[in-house]
Amino acid sequence: QVQLVESGGGLVQSGGSLRLSCVAPETIFSTYIIMGWDRQAPGKQRELVATVSINGDTKYADSVKGRFTISRDNANNTMYLQMNGLKPEDTAVYYCHAGLPYRIPEYWGQGTQVTVSS
Repeated sequence: QVQLVESGGGLVQSGGSLRLSCVAPETIFSTYIIMGWDRQAPGKQRELVATVSINGDTKYADSVKGRFTISRDNANNTMYLQMNGLKPEDTAVYYCHAGLPYRIPEYWGQGTQVTVSS
């Protein structure tokens, strides 16, 4: 049962930008204080991209620092991932998730495809 809904993926040229959105039910958004994005490229393991706490504290994978910005709008139960300076190696399916600190996320979205052409 899908609880989180992502949108905003697509095809973009190298150096371009995309903004992903993730909408969650209010009960999930307010209860699960850590939200984030993972991605999985073909033939590779899923990797954590970024997380944001309910207080706005953020963490990023080294590969996206300085290019991606994660944020959340608590009033509208929406989380965002602004992706700038996209590279072909950013091509992956991006999944949003919600959970508690130091635990495996409990809720996941269905994924949205991001493709960066060279």
